[in-house]
Amino acid sequence: QVQLVESGGGLVQPGGSLRLSCVASGSIISRMGWYRQAPGKEREYVAAISRLGSQTYADSVKGRFTISRDNAKNTVYLQMNSLKPEDTAVYYCTKFHLGNPNYPEYWGQGTQVTVSS
Repeated sequence: QVQLVESGGGLVQPGGSLRLSCVASGSIISRMGWYRQAPGKEREYVAAISRLGSQTYADSVKGRFTISRDNAKNTVYLQMNSLKPEDTAVYYCTKFHLGNPNYPEYWGQGTQVTVSS
């Protein structure tokens, strides 16, 4: 069983930045990613990174968010810049299934990000 623990959320003004971290209890040799869920909306994909560092992003965050990983520390990061009120959501870290890299297998408990003046 893998446990994922997110941190780094908080309240930030529009245009500001935050960096989220996700620490895994075990090795993160599989693809890792971030999703988010705003109130009243479905959970949506934000970004993912392969074992070797290949990154993909949702169109809504491309150019503003950067996903990265430190395999030695079993940690994945999400650097969020130029934040907008519509980025407000609970952000979840996920570890994709090793055999099916498009299937989120494990989830963290989430960290709240609020963008407001």
